Amino acid sequence: MDCHSPGQGLMPASFKVRTVPLDGDDSATEEVLDPDFGEAAIGRVAPVDSGLWWIILLRAYGKCSGDLLVQERIDVQTGIKMILKLCLADGFDMFPTLLVTDGSCMIDRRMGIHGHPLEIQALFYSALLCAREMLAPEDGSADLIRALNNRLVALSFHIREYYWIDLRKLNEIYRYKTEEYSYDAVNKFNIYPDQIPPWLVEWMPNKGGYLIGNLQPAHMDFRFFSLGNIWSIVNGLATRDQSHAILDLMEAKWADLVADMPLKICYPALEGQEWQIITGSDPKNTPWSYHNAGSWPTLLWQFTVACIKMNRPEIAARAVQVAEKRLSRDKWPEYYDTKRARFIGKQAQLFQTWSIAGYLVSKILLADPSAAKILTTEEDSELVNAFSCMISANPRRKRGRKNLNQTYII
Repeated sequence: MDCHSPGQGLMPASFKVRTVPLDGDDSATEEVLDPDFGEAAIGRVAPVDSGLWWIILLRAYGKCSGDLLVQERIDVQTGIKMILKLCLADGFDMFPTLLVTDGSCMIDRRMGIHGHPLEIQALFYSALLCAREMLAPEDGSADLIRALNNRLVALSFHIREYYWIDLRKLNEIYRYKTEEYSYDAVNKFNIYPDQIPPWLVEWMPNKGGYLIGNLQPAHMDFRFFSLGNIWSIVNGLATRDQSHAILDLMEAKWADLVADMPLKICYPALEGQEWQIITGSDPKNTPWSYHNAGSWPTLLWQFTVACIKMNRPEIAARAVQVAEKRLSRDKWPEYYDTKRARFIGKQAQLFQTWSIAGYLVSKILLADPSAAKILTTEEDSELVNAFSCMISANPRRKRGRKNLNQTYII
């Protein structure tokens, strides 16, 4: 775009089919794929999540089909390495999370998720685990695998420690001291207690919790983002206790997150002046519509995988039963509007492929829960041990500068 190209390893978000004449024969034509890396997208947003999903689904394909020849191909191995090198490249950031612009994932319009959105971090963690499993052992990959392992440890610690919120943590933030200039700061990100939104004080259940939507210096996005939390269960980014707590919260807040059609993409909606400032008065992302707390049936399949992994499939079955009452009758809409998802989305496409696929995959997985293993990942013992070492440097405990030079190379 405008004489500038993104880094190698960016995966297109979509392709268009173009018909072009064959060389030397004006009467004959052929169809070619025309990839969009963001240069034609609305707002010119780069699709950061595309490459991460590609790695995740490449592993799933191999596990499902038994065909490992695809992931062993030289061009595919090169593709994996290009994506990893782009994601693991050094930058100015202090954190192990990926720094991205607004609209760089499923929420591909301006919704105030620029920075370190949970969805990207969950997919990033998954992609790192899946890539490590698929990378062919060779001398040229040693440095990449070392960097990958180090990032896995740092990323899991960062998300579990700083993104997690429940009633106890909320009360802790409420009592935070600010402007702590030291290596021993408890409030590392200088979060001001007044940032706690009034809706959250009443909304947070006594039992349960979730991973917040974003974390940056002096900023916590307390919105609940469904895909980021669900996929953190699927890939083990959330601890076992945290994973159960997320499902506990979703059960406790069923009327808000599921209601008449699963599943809210985020909660709550941006409204009033906040909506005007953050979205730029986006007419498509009006409150309780589309990406602004609309309800998306396609999220059923990810939710089902998470419930099966935690041995709580009855929660997913309940959500599927809710969806079955309307999806087919409503002609498989892309998304639903209003706080309880009572209306078909005002601009929703009908007979949407991923709405149909999300429902079908959920039904198949509930009939054969063992099939979910092609998508789930578990922490290995080395990661657990490294994480245990890091937890001893808990930010709530005093820590001197001498510990900052510790590294954990697996």
